[in-house]
Amino acid sequence: MKRRYILLAAEVLIVMVSLSLFFTFNKPASTTTPIYLGVEFTYGNQFSQLKALVDKVHGYSNLLVIGSLDLTYNQAALDESCSYIAKSGLSFIVLFTTYTYYNYSIFNWILNARQVYGNQFLGIYKYDEPGGDQLDGRFMYVKNSGYPDNPDSYASDARIYVGTLGAMANYWLNYTNRIFTGDYGLYWFDYDCSYSGVFGEFLTNQTNTEKQLTIALDRGAAQSFNQDWGVIFTYSTPQPPYLENGVAMLQDMQTSYNAGAKYIVVFDYPTYPNTNLYGILSQDQLNAMKNFWNQIHSDPGSFNSSSAQVAYVVPENYGFGFRNANDTIWGLFPGQDGNASTYDSSKIYNDNQTLLGEYGTRLNIIYDQPGVINSTMKNYQKVYYWNQTVT
Repeated sequence: MKRRYILLAAEVLIVMVSLSLFFTFNKPASTTTPIYLGVEFTYGNQFSQLKALVDKVHGYSNLLVIGSLDLTYNQAALDESCSYIAKSGLSFIVLFTTYTYYNYSIFNWILNARQVYGNQFLGIYKYDEPGGDQLDGRFMYVKNSGYPDNPDSYASDARIYVGTLGAMANYWLNYTNRIFTGDYGLYWFDYDCSYSGVFGEFLTNQTNTEKQLTIALDRGAAQSFNQDWGVIFTYSTPQPPYLENGVAMLQDMQTSYNAGAKYIVVFDYPTYPNTNLYGILSQDQLNAMKNFWNQIHSDPGSFNSSSAQVAYVVPENYGFGFRNANDTIWGLFPGQDGNASTYDSSKIYNDNQTLLGEYGTRLNIIYDQPGVINSTMKNYQKVYYWNQTVT
Protein backbone atom coordinates (compact mmCIF):
# COMPACT_ATOMS: atom_id res chain seq x y z
CA MET A 1 0.00 0.00 0.00
CA LYS A 2 2.80 2.43 0.91
CA ARG A 3 4.54 1.63 -2.39
CA ARG A 4 1.28 2.44 -4.22
CA TYR A 5 1.11 5.85 -2.53
CA ILE A 6 4.74 6.52 -3.37
CA LEU A 7 4.14 5.71 -7.02
CA LEU A 8 1.03 7.91 -7.06
CA ALA A 9 2.95 10.78 -5.48
CA ALA A 10 5.71 10.34 -8.06
CA GLU A 11 3.19 10.46 -10.90
CA VAL A 12 1.62 13.63 -9.48
CA LEU A 13 5.07 15.21 -9.16
CA ILE A 14 5.91 14.34 -12.77
CA VAL A 15 2.65 15.88 -13.97
CA MET A 16 3.24 19.03 -11.90
CA VAL A 17 6.76 19.41 -13.24
CA SER A 18 5.58 18.82 -16.80
CA LEU A 19 2.85 21.44 -16.44
CA SER A 20 5.34 23.85 -14.91
CA LEU A 21 7.70 23.40 -17.85
CA PHE A 22 4.86 23.84 -20.31
CA PHE A 23 3.62 27.10 -18.85
CA THR A 24 7.14 28.40 -18.30
CA PHE A 25 8.01 27.90 -21.96
CA ASN A 26 8.02 31.15 -23.87
CA LYS A 27 4.63 30.65 -25.51
CA PRO A 28 1.23 32.08 -24.72
CA ALA A 29 -1.08 29.92 -22.63
CA SER A 30 -3.97 29.80 -25.10
CA THR A 31 -7.06 27.75 -25.60
CA THR A 32 -6.39 27.72 -29.35
CA THR A 33 -2.88 27.14 -30.64
CA PRO A 34 0.57 27.59 -29.04
CA ILE A 35 2.25 30.24 -31.16
CA TYR A 36 5.58 31.65 -32.24
CA LEU A 37 5.51 35.40 -32.80
CA GLY A 38 8.54 37.19 -34.18
CA VAL A 39 10.47 39.04 -36.86
CA GLU A 40 12.49 37.96 -39.88
CA PHE A 41 15.81 39.85 -39.93
CA THR A 42 16.83 40.22 -43.59
CA TYR A 43 19.35 43.04 -43.63
CA GLY A 44 22.97 43.57 -42.71
CA ASN A 45 25.91 41.28 -42.07
CA GLN A 46 26.84 42.39 -38.56
CA PHE A 47 25.90 40.88 -35.24
CA SER A 48 25.40 44.40 -33.87
CA GLN A 49 22.52 45.01 -36.30
CA LEU A 50 20.75 41.82 -35.30
CA LYS A 51 21.40 42.51 -31.61
CA ALA A 52 19.67 45.88 -31.85
CA LEU A 53 16.55 44.21 -33.26
CA VAL A 54 16.56 41.43 -30.65
CA ASP A 55 16.94 43.98 -27.87
CA LYS A 56 13.96 45.85 -29.26
CA VAL A 57 11.51 42.95 -29.63
CA HIS A 58 12.56 40.27 -27.15
CA GLY A 59 10.05 41.45 -24.54
CA TYR A 60 7.08 40.72 -26.81
CA SER A 61 8.20 37.95 -29.14
CA ASN A 62 9.62 34.44 -28.94
CA LEU A 63 10.97 33.92 -32.46
CA LEU A 64 13.59 35.45 -34.72
CA VAL A 65 14.17 34.28 -38.28
CA ILE A 66 17.69 34.99 -39.50
CA GLY A 67 16.97 35.75 -43.14
CA SER A 68 20.15 37.65 -44.02
CA LEU A 69 22.41 35.52 -46.19
CA ASP A 70 25.24 38.02 -45.73
CA LEU A 71 25.18 37.26 -42.01
CA THR A 72 25.02 33.49 -42.45
CA TYR A 73 28.04 33.56 -44.78
CA ASN A 74 30.09 34.65 -41.73
CA GLN A 75 30.14 31.73 -39.31
CA ALA A 76 31.48 33.80 -36.41
CA ALA A 77 28.70 36.38 -36.82
CA LEU A 78 26.10 33.63 -37.14
CA ASP A 79 27.32 31.85 -34.01
CA GLU A 80 27.34 35.09 -32.04
CA SER A 81 23.86 35.94 -33.27
CA CYS A 82 22.33 32.56 -32.43
CA SER A 83 23.92 32.56 -29.00
CA TYR A 84 22.51 36.00 -28.24
CA ILE A 85 19.06 35.11 -29.55
CA ALA A 86 18.96 31.98 -27.39
CA LYS A 87 20.18 33.83 -24.28
CA SER A 88 17.45 36.42 -24.87
CA GLY A 89 14.85 33.65 -24.58
CA LEU A 90 13.86 33.48 -28.25
CA SER A 91 13.71 30.53 -30.60
CA PHE A 92 15.15 30.92 -34.08
CA ILE A 93 15.14 29.73 -37.68
CA VAL A 94 18.11 30.22 -40.02
CA LEU A 95 17.96 30.83 -43.77
CA PHE A 96 20.58 28.97 -45.80
CA THR A 97 21.19 28.93 -49.52
CA THR A 98 23.33 26.62 -51.70
CA TYR A 99 25.98 25.00 -49.51
CA THR A 100 28.80 25.76 -51.99
CA TYR A 101 28.47 29.48 -51.19
CA TYR A 102 29.82 28.95 -47.67
CA ASN A 103 33.41 28.61 -46.49
CA TYR A 104 32.31 26.30 -43.67
CA SER A 105 30.19 23.16 -43.54
CA ILE A 106 26.64 24.35 -42.94
CA PHE A 107 25.53 20.74 -42.48
CA ASN A 108 27.95 20.30 -39.58
CA TRP A 109 26.80 23.68 -38.27
CA ILE A 110 23.17 22.55 -38.29
CA LEU A 111 23.95 19.31 -36.46
CA ASN A 112 25.98 21.19 -33.87
CA ALA A 113 23.29 23.86 -33.44
CA ARG A 114 20.73 21.18 -32.65
CA GLN A 115 23.00 19.96 -29.86
CA VAL A 116 23.89 23.41 -28.52
CA TYR A 117 20.49 25.16 -28.69
CA GLY A 118 18.09 22.24 -28.44
CA ASN A 119 14.44 23.13 -29.06
CA GLN A 120 15.24 26.82 -29.44
CA PHE A 121 16.71 26.01 -32.86
CA LEU A 122 13.48 25.32 -34.73
CA GLY A 123 15.02 24.51 -38.10
CA ILE A 124 16.08 26.12 -41.36
CA TYR A 125 14.42 28.36 -43.91
CA LYS A 126 15.19 27.10 -47.40
CA TYR A 127 14.27 28.62 -50.74
CA ASP A 128 11.88 31.54 -50.51
CA GLU A 129 8.58 31.48 -52.47
CA PRO A 130 9.05 28.30 -54.55
CA GLY A 131 5.38 28.16 -55.50
CA GLY A 132 5.20 31.86 -56.33
CA ASP A 133 8.32 31.59 -58.45
CA GLN A 134 6.75 28.76 -60.41
CA LEU A 135 3.48 30.62 -60.95
CA ASP A 136 5.18 33.86 -62.03
CA GLY A 137 7.90 32.27 -64.16
CA ARG A 138 10.89 33.56 -62.18
CA PHE A 139 12.49 30.26 -61.26
CA MET A 140 10.59 27.29 -62.53
CA TYR A 141 11.06 23.66 -61.63
CA VAL A 142 8.42 22.83 -64.25
CA LYS A 143 9.51 24.54 -67.46
CA ASN A 144 7.61 22.59 -70.09
CA SER A 145 4.32 20.79 -70.16
CA GLY A 146 2.49 18.39 -72.43
CA TYR A 147 -0.60 20.63 -72.31
CA PRO A 148 -2.89 20.70 -74.24
CA ASP A 149 -1.98 17.55 -76.17
CA ASN A 150 -1.37 15.45 -73.09
CA PRO A 151 -4.43 15.31 -70.79
CA ASP A 152 -2.23 13.96 -67.99
CA SER A 153 0.11 16.95 -68.13
CA TYR A 154 -1.04 18.34 -64.76
CA ALA A 155 -0.01 15.09 -63.10
CA SER A 156 3.33 15.26 -64.86
CA ASP A 157 3.82 18.88 -63.79
CA ALA A 158 3.07 18.00 -60.18
CA ARG A 159 5.49 15.07 -60.27
CA ILE A 160 8.27 17.30 -61.58
CA TYR A 161 7.65 20.05 -59.02
CA VAL A 162 7.29 17.74 -56.04
CA GLY A 163 10.03 15.39 -57.20
CA THR A 164 12.61 18.13 -57.72
CA LEU A 165 11.83 20.48 -54.83
CA GLY A 166 11.00 17.54 -52.58
CA ALA A 167 14.37 15.93 -53.21
CA MET A 168 16.06 19.13 -52.01
CA ALA A 169 13.83 19.46 -48.95
CA ASN A 170 14.27 15.84 -47.93
CA TYR A 171 18.04 16.06 -48.33
CA TRP A 172 18.17 18.93 -45.84
CA LEU A 173 15.85 17.07 -43.50
CA ASN A 174 18.67 14.58 -43.01
CA TYR A 175 20.33 17.31 -40.94
CA THR A 176 17.52 19.42 -39.51
CA ASN A 177 14.21 18.42 -37.96
CA ARG A 178 12.18 21.15 -39.69
CA ILE A 179 12.35 23.09 -42.94
CA PHE A 180 10.35 26.27 -43.60
CA THR A 181 9.54 28.64 -46.42
CA GLY A 182 7.25 31.58 -47.15
CA ASP A 183 4.99 31.49 -50.19
CA TYR A 184 1.97 32.94 -51.95
CA GLY A 185 0.85 30.01 -54.06
CA LEU A 186 0.99 26.24 -54.55
CA TYR A 187 1.01 25.68 -50.77
CA TRP A 188 -0.33 22.16 -51.18
CA PHE A 189 2.60 21.13 -53.32
CA ASP A 190 5.10 22.77 -50.94
CA TYR A 191 3.82 20.57 -48.13
CA ASP A 192 3.85 17.58 -50.47
CA CYS A 193 7.57 18.36 -50.89
CA SER A 194 7.99 17.72 -47.12
CA TYR A 195 8.11 21.32 -45.90
CA SER A 196 7.37 21.41 -42.18
CA GLY A 197 5.79 24.85 -42.26
CA VAL A 198 4.84 27.36 -44.94
CA PHE A 199 4.29 31.00 -44.00
CA GLY A 200 1.47 32.35 -46.16
CA GLU A 201 2.19 35.94 -47.19
CA PHE A 202 -0.04 38.80 -46.05
CA LEU A 203 0.70 41.76 -48.33
CA THR A 204 0.20 45.46 -47.63
CA ASN A 205 -2.52 45.99 -50.23
CA GLN A 206 -4.49 42.77 -49.79
CA THR A 207 -8.17 42.68 -48.92
CA ASN A 208 -9.52 40.69 -45.99
CA THR A 209 -10.96 38.16 -48.45
CA GLU A 210 -7.53 37.67 -50.04
CA LYS A 211 -6.02 37.04 -46.62
CA GLN A 212 -8.79 34.59 -45.79
CA LEU A 213 -8.01 32.80 -49.07
CA THR A 214 -4.35 32.53 -48.03
CA ILE A 215 -5.44 30.93 -44.76
CA ALA A 216 -7.81 28.54 -46.54
CA LEU A 217 -5.09 27.34 -48.91
CA ASP A 218 -2.19 27.22 -46.45
CA ARG A 219 -4.04 25.76 -43.48
CA GLY A 220 -5.94 23.32 -45.69
CA ALA A 221 -2.68 21.95 -47.04
CA ALA A 222 -0.87 21.93 -43.69
CA GLN A 223 -3.63 20.05 -41.89
CA SER A 224 -3.94 17.54 -44.72
CA PHE A 225 -0.23 16.75 -44.47
CA ASN A 226 -0.27 16.92 -40.64
CA GLN A 227 2.09 19.91 -40.54
CA ASP A 228 2.09 23.40 -39.04
CA TRP A 229 1.35 26.65 -40.85
CA GLY A 230 1.78 30.33 -40.33
CA VAL A 231 1.65 33.79 -41.86
CA ILE A 232 4.27 36.40 -42.65
CA PHE A 233 3.54 40.10 -43.03
CA THR A 234 5.46 41.53 -45.95
CA TYR A 235 5.23 44.31 -48.54
CA SER A 236 3.58 44.47 -51.94
CA THR A 237 6.29 46.73 -53.39
CA PRO A 238 9.65 47.80 -51.90
CA GLN A 239 8.47 51.38 -51.38
CA PRO A 240 6.64 53.06 -48.49
CA PRO A 241 4.32 52.16 -46.97
CA TYR A 242 6.17 48.89 -46.65
CA LEU A 243 3.90 47.16 -44.16
CA GLU A 244 0.27 47.64 -43.24
CA ASN A 245 -0.45 49.96 -40.35
CA GLY A 246 -0.49 48.78 -36.77
CA VAL A 247 -4.29 48.64 -36.42
CA ALA A 248 -4.66 46.40 -39.47
CA MET A 249 -1.65 44.27 -38.47
CA LEU A 250 -3.03 43.66 -34.99
CA GLN A 251 -6.38 42.62 -36.44
CA ASP A 252 -4.71 40.26 -38.91
CA MET A 253 -2.59 38.74 -36.14
CA GLN A 254 -5.74 38.10 -34.12
CA THR A 255 -7.48 36.58 -37.14
CA SER A 256 -4.52 34.29 -37.89
CA TYR A 257 -4.29 33.20 -34.26
CA ASN A 258 -8.02 32.44 -34.14
CA ALA A 259 -7.60 30.39 -37.32
CA GLY A 260 -4.86 28.28 -35.72
CA ALA A 261 -1.61 29.73 -37.10
CA LYS A 262 1.41 28.44 -35.21
CA TYR A 263 3.80 31.04 -36.64
CA ILE A 264 3.21 34.76 -37.06
CA VAL A 265 6.22 36.57 -38.53
CA VAL A 266 6.82 40.16 -39.57
CA PHE A 267 9.25 40.57 -42.47
CA ASP A 268 11.89 43.23 -41.79
CA TYR A 269 13.93 44.74 -44.60
CA PRO A 270 16.18 47.80 -44.83
CA THR A 271 14.78 51.15 -45.91
CA TYR A 272 16.50 53.18 -48.61
CA PRO A 273 18.19 55.30 -47.44
CA ASN A 274 18.65 53.21 -44.33
CA THR A 275 17.55 55.73 -41.72
CA ASN A 276 15.76 53.35 -39.37
CA LEU A 277 17.75 51.18 -36.97
CA TYR A 278 15.02 48.53 -37.21
CA GLY A 279 14.63 48.39 -40.98
CA ILE A 280 11.11 48.90 -42.33
CA LEU A 281 9.58 48.24 -38.91
CA SER A 282 8.07 51.40 -37.49
CA GLN A 283 6.99 51.90 -33.90
CA ASP A 284 3.42 51.51 -35.13
CA GLN A 285 4.02 47.90 -36.20
CA LEU A 286 6.16 47.17 -33.15
CA ASN A 287 3.29 48.36 -30.98
CA ALA A 288 0.95 45.99 -32.84
CA MET A 289 3.26 43.08 -32.00
CA LYS A 290 3.47 44.18 -28.38
CA ASN A 291 -0.30 44.60 -28.03
CA PHE A 292 -0.92 41.19 -29.58
CA TRP A 293 1.71 39.55 -27.36
CA ASN A 294 0.20 41.09 -24.25
CA GLN A 295 -3.29 40.03 -25.27
CA ILE A 296 -2.43 36.37 -25.83
CA HIS A 297 -0.70 36.28 -22.46
CA SER A 298 -3.00 38.38 -20.29
CA ASP A 299 -6.37 37.55 -21.82
CA PRO A 300 -6.20 34.38 -23.93
CA GLY A 301 -9.91 33.82 -23.32
CA SER A 302 -10.68 36.84 -25.49
CA PHE A 303 -9.85 34.81 -28.60
CA ASN A 304 -12.41 32.71 -30.39
CA SER A 305 -11.35 29.71 -32.42
CA SER A 306 -12.29 29.84 -36.11
CA SER A 307 -11.14 26.36 -37.00
CA ALA A 308 -11.99 24.96 -40.43
CA GLN A 309 -15.46 23.45 -40.61
CA VAL A 310 -15.95 23.47 -44.38
CA ALA A 311 -13.73 22.12 -47.16
CA TYR A 312 -13.64 22.87 -50.86
CA VAL A 313 -11.97 20.07 -52.84
CA VAL A 314 -10.13 20.97 -56.06
CA PRO A 315 -8.75 18.48 -58.62
CA GLU A 316 -5.57 16.58 -57.86
CA ASN A 317 -2.39 18.09 -59.38
CA TYR A 318 -4.20 21.33 -60.26
CA GLY A 319 -1.49 23.97 -59.81
CA PHE A 320 -3.78 26.99 -59.99
CA GLY A 321 -2.60 30.28 -58.46
CA PHE A 322 -6.01 31.39 -57.07
CA ARG A 323 -5.15 35.12 -57.22
CA ASN A 324 -7.83 35.79 -59.81
CA ALA A 325 -10.14 33.82 -62.10
CA ASN A 326 -7.54 33.77 -64.88
CA ASP A 327 -4.45 33.09 -62.79
CA THR A 328 -1.91 30.71 -64.28
CA ILE A 329 -1.79 26.96 -63.83
CA TRP A 330 1.74 25.86 -62.99
CA GLY A 331 2.89 29.16 -64.50
CA LEU A 332 2.62 27.56 -67.93
CA PHE A 333 -0.87 28.25 -69.23
CA PRO A 334 -3.84 30.49 -68.42
CA GLY A 335 -6.33 29.58 -65.75
CA GLN A 336 -9.27 29.28 -68.11
CA ASP A 337 -7.61 26.31 -69.73
CA GLY A 338 -9.98 25.74 -72.63
CA ASN A 339 -11.35 22.51 -71.19
CA ALA A 340 -14.04 23.91 -68.96
CA SER A 341 -15.93 20.64 -68.79
CA THR A 342 -12.94 19.19 -66.94
CA TYR A 343 -11.28 22.06 -65.07
CA ASP A 344 -13.09 25.40 -65.12
CA SER A 345 -10.74 27.76 -63.28
CA SER A 346 -13.24 30.61 -63.33
CA LYS A 347 -15.84 28.44 -61.60
CA ILE A 348 -13.32 27.17 -59.04
CA TYR A 349 -12.19 30.70 -58.24
CA ASN A 350 -15.74 32.06 -57.98
CA ASP A 351 -16.87 29.09 -55.89
CA ASN A 352 -14.24 29.94 -53.31
CA GLN A 353 -15.09 33.63 -53.35
CA THR A 354 -18.66 32.65 -52.56
CA LEU A 355 -17.63 30.28 -49.78
CA LEU A 356 -15.23 32.78 -48.26
CA GLY A 357 -18.06 35.28 -48.16
CA GLU A 358 -20.17 32.79 -46.24
CA TYR A 359 -17.62 31.00 -44.05
CA GLY A 360 -14.57 33.28 -43.93
CA THR A 361 -11.69 31.65 -42.05
CA ARG A 362 -13.74 28.51 -41.40
CA LEU A 363 -13.01 27.37 -44.97
CA ASN A 364 -10.16 25.09 -46.04
CA ILE A 365 -9.20 24.42 -49.66
CA ILE A 366 -7.80 20.95 -50.23
CA TYR A 367 -6.80 18.77 -53.17
CA ASP A 368 -8.37 15.51 -54.23
CA GLN A 369 -5.14 13.59 -53.64
CA PRO A 370 -5.66 9.96 -52.58
CA GLY A 371 -3.89 8.97 -49.41
CA VAL A 372 -3.66 12.56 -48.18
CA ILE A 373 -7.16 13.99 -47.74
CA ASN A 374 -8.80 10.69 -46.78
CA SER A 375 -7.93 10.93 -43.10
CA THR A 376 -8.92 14.59 -42.77
CA MET A 377 -12.32 14.55 -44.46
CA LYS A 378 -14.01 13.51 -41.22
CA ASN A 379 -12.95 16.83 -39.66
CA TYR A 380 -15.28 18.87 -41.85
CA GLN A 381 -18.99 19.41 -41.30
CA LYS A 382 -19.57 20.17 -44.97
CA VAL A 383 -17.55 19.38 -48.12
CA TYR A 384 -17.93 20.96 -51.56
CA TYR A 385 -16.31 19.57 -54.71
CA TRP A 386 -15.02 21.50 -57.70
CA ASN A 387 -17.39 19.72 -60.11
CA GLN A 388 -20.50 20.36 -58.03
CA THR A 389 -22.74 23.40 -57.86
CA VAL A 390 -21.94 25.72 -54.96
CA THR A 391 -24.90 27.77 -53.73
